[in-house]
Amino acid sequence: MPILKNDTGLYVDLYELTMAQGHVLNGKKDIPAVFDYFFREIPFGGGYVIFAGLMDLLEMLERYRFDDDDCEYLESIGFHKEFTAYLRDFRHRLTMYAPREGEIVFPNEPVVRVEGNIIEAQIVETMLLNMLNFESLIATKAARIRHASGDKMVTDFGLRRAQGLAGIHGTRAAIIGGVNSTSNVFSAKLYGLKTAGTQAHSWIQAYGDELEAFRQFAKVFPDRCILLVDTYNTLHSGIPNAITVAKEMEARGEKLQAIRLDSGDLAYLSKHARRMLDEAGLHYVKIVASNQLDEYIIRSLHTQDAPIDGYGVGTRLITGKGEAALDGVYKIAMVGDKPLMKISDNIEKMTLPGRKKVFRYINGEGIFNGDAVVLDSEDGVDWMYHPHKPDMFKRMDTMKKEELMNKVMDCGEIVIKKESPYEIAHYVQERMKMLSDEHKRFEFPHIYKVGISKQLMELRSKMIREIKLGGD
Repeated sequence: MPILKNDTGLYVDLYELTMAQGHVLNGKKDIPAVFDYFFREIPFGGGYVIFAGLMDLLEMLERYRFDDDDCEYLESIGFHKEFTAYLRDFRHRLTMYAPREGEIVFPNEPVVRVEGNIIEAQIVETMLLNMLNFESLIATKAARIRHASGDKMVTDFGLRRAQGLAGIHGTRAAIIGGVNSTSNVFSAKLYGLKTAGTQAHSWIQAYGDELEAFRQFAKVFPDRCILLVDTYNTLHSGIPNAITVAKEMEARGEKLQAIRLDSGDLAYLSKHARRMLDEAGLHYVKIVASNQLDEYIIRSLHTQDAPIDGYGVGTRLITGKGEAALDGVYKIAMVGDKPLMKISDNIEKMTLPGRKKVFRYINGEGIFNGDAVVLDSEDGVDWMYHPHKPDMFKRMDTMKKEELMNKVMDCGEIVIKKESPYEIAHYVQERMKMLSDEHKRFEFPHIYKVGISKQLMELRSKMIREIKLGGD
């Protein structure tokens, strides 16, 4: 059930096509190239990023085509017919390496490596950044909300506040990050997600009388009845009326599932609501809260011992509140057999040259202890070096290692098993157990160590000398 039509060729920035035409007309279209996707800063002031969006990207690449309408449009805005003739037969034959979707990743290490001819590898940039940056941002926000929520239920309520169709992929990413269900029916069908929802204030208002509105809702939905209790007066009207309906349901052999609080002081109201429900013998009725929630508010509710059983999180989840975007970038690392790098007066802005991979090192307690970026020809490191401070290094050969980047696409075809968002979410939680707590805290998290091999450091230094000093 693709969101876009089968051909997705125009899902691209203009300059990608401009450069592609230049390569075609200059006879350079078959030059091999290698690009890296990585990011420099962790969003939300956090200590990690959840890698998401991979399968959505791969499936879009498999459908990447330029049909006649696309080519006619490109000719109408000035592209050469020789180039559009090339595009009519264009098919991605990329080879791509990436971590398993849901992996925990860190700044300044290659996350995805893309190999192909210069046009294939360059033209994928827009789509790759669009999908991976956004879904990784939302999955990371969701993981933070999951961390704050513990084992309590969390539902994505964000579609109405999302930036247009981004809500479709955003819901998938939210599930990957740890959200249990969604109100987004389109995404639920598309990705096989659990749906959840209650009622709006308009339902109660439409019936005029709150008690009658509750009764009618319970009559229609006896097996999944959740009553919104704050339309008029939560403590003096909403909860007493919900209790009345719950008792009527008990008499029919049914059970009220929950009440929902959507305004006011949620800690105060939930405590009073719990006491009122318990005094009525309704210990089984749960309390769900919503209204501008995020990881900080949920953490605050927990510290206040608010007896809330589940959360509906909308705007601040689906928009990645606090960060406009993940700053992922896509940089060329090789052309032909020649390593390339971006030079800058700021060493932190310099890229790492050559074809690379990443090893993750795990200590004897099963905890992530550092990632080493190495040349593709290397099989691990004994020591890794700080990428910008070569006098800082760390011994790695006493720990277990695993290679993070695996082949996910070969000659344009997906070569990994498709996992459901819930399978990916399970992997996220298993990996989060291997990340030490100091990296998970919201304020001033510990910086995870990412280093480079001695060979990579020497290659970079050699290239800097050659570029700046003419090889002397």
